[in-house]
This record gives sequence, structure tokens and C-alpha cells, in this order.
Amino acid sequence: MILRRKAREFAVQMLFQWEMSGGEPWRVESHFWKNARAAKDTRVFANQLFEGASAAAKQCDAHISEHAKNWRIERIAVMDRTILRLAVYELQHMDTPPKVVINEAITLAKKFSDEDSPKFINGVLDAIHKSLATRH
Repeated sequence: MILRRKAREFAVQMLFQWEMSGGEPWRVESHFWKNARAAKDTRVFANQLFEGASAAAKQCDAHISEHAKNWRIERIAVMDRTILRLAVYELQHMDTPPKVVINEAITLAKKFSDEDSPKFINGVLDAIHKSLATRH
């Protein structure tokens, strides 16, 4: 569990760098691992999350925009948008239980964002999860 949490932290950091740099995901990933150390399993999971979330960013953003009431995607703080993208990707494409995904996103927000972010992220992800659950 701790290794997965660390992998999510690494994935969020790579997504943030990707968002800020506008560079190619593979370059961001390559550069990131020159400065970060992780167990092989942690690194593999972090890369899987980063690669998937960066590739699906537009689809994730559509879900976020639909459920972040009164917020345009560009107006959401970059770190919050990054955490939301990661969580939405994981909700849609991984076998992680939704409750775990949401709790991990809240933990990331507590670590990397401001004091209002955990509530905001929880609300948006809860709405997205309910919406995805009714579609299946």
C-alpha cells in the first residue's frame, strides 16, 4: 500500500511537470527518473499512472469539467487539476476500488495543495464516481 501511495505521488509530480512544461510525456518521465529513486514496482506503477493519465488528459478533463460545478477546467489550480486527472484515470482504467482512489486523491491534496483542496477534490471525484457507476 505504501509503495502504491508513493507511486501516486511520483505520478502526480510527473503530471504536474508535464502540465507546466508542455513537453512530451516520455521526456518528462525520463527526466523525472534521473532525479528520483524508487523500487522497481513503485516506478512501474507510477509510470503506468502517468502515461495513462497524460494520454487520457482530455477525456479526464471532460469528466472534471462536467462535475466541477461552476469551475472551468483552466480555472482549477494546476495541482488540483493534476490530482483530479490522475484519480479520474485510475477510476476509469484501473482495478483500484473507487473508495481507495478517492481517499488517495484526498491524501495527495493534503500533501501537495492548499487546505481547501481536499474537500473540492472529494466532491468532484464523488460526483464523477457516481456518474461512472450509473453508466456501467
